[in-house]
Amino acid sequence: MPESSQPAALFRCGQIAVIGRPNVGKSTLLNRLIGAKVTITSRKAQTTRLPVRGILTTDTAQFVFVDTPGYQTKHGGEMNKRLNASVRKTLDEVDAILWVWDAARLVEADLAALALAPTNRAIIAVPNKVDLLKDKAQFANQLGDLPKSHQFSAIVPVSATKSTQTKALLDEIEKVLPVGEPMFDADDMTDKPERFLATEIIREKIFRLTGDELPYRAAVLIEKFEQEGNLRRIFAAILVDKESQRPIMIGAGGETLKRIGTEARVDMQKLFGGPVYLELFVKVKSGWSENAQMLRELGIT
Repeated sequence: MPESSQPAALFRCGQIAVIGRPNVGKSTLLNRLIGAKVTITSRKAQTTRLPVRGILTTDTAQFVFVDTPGYQTKHGGEMNKRLNASVRKTLDEVDAILWVWDAARLVEADLAALALAPTNRAIIAVPNKVDLLKDKAQFANQLGDLPKSHQFSAIVPVSATKSTQTKALLDEIEKVLPVGEPMFDADDMTDKPERFLATEIIREKIFRLTGDELPYRAAVLIEKFEQEGNLRRIFAAILVDKESQRPIMIGAGGETLKRIGTEARVDMQKLFGGPVYLELFVKVKSGWSENAQMLRELGIT
């Protein structure tokens, strides 16, 4: 006699895009859902430049989250055109969409991001940063005024920084994923190689440790990535637009560059699980963000 008459649950697997305007906490939410830092975060807007997949595998499902650049129309230029195009392309390839906005205020830019979502995909509305709400009545009214252009599979208010409701969010996502075999090994956390992750970690420190505008005019190019046993040796160039930006990136007595390198190395060692030798230097590459060939070298296609 069988132990249980209940049929075994079918395994589910699918890709989930995380969309929203810049700086609403998409990358922080993705890292929290996965339980590891696979994408960079900063208080500055549009830190993410490339779609990054973060992978979470449970006993019943594999969630493949895709963190997209913040969709914005404020700035033009070749790089931002490519970033916005990558958002649109990603949405055509996923099974479900998380639309994230700052719970304190729903603005036109949030609705512009939602408008990109195909209406034939499951969409979960995710107001983030609910721990910072001061007017809960206003927030309740905001939920009642959500656009009727899309049918939401669920509305799950969360706080990515506090892990509030993240388990409930995963439960709702799993309901809309298709039945299927896992796409990745159970212990994979991202589809990106270590070389890419090293680049992103350095970029994060540039965003956190330099001025408001300089991070947007800088890029990171890994020139050499070697592994000897458990030791990684990484040589990376930080590209800036103008000669005047070089001393700012380096800092007085080299202090800014040294701090970027030290903090990046610490994070890399945590992520890679071994010692890291990191050498950084700054190069002037005028107009890199408008140069199609340079953008391809940086992976921004």
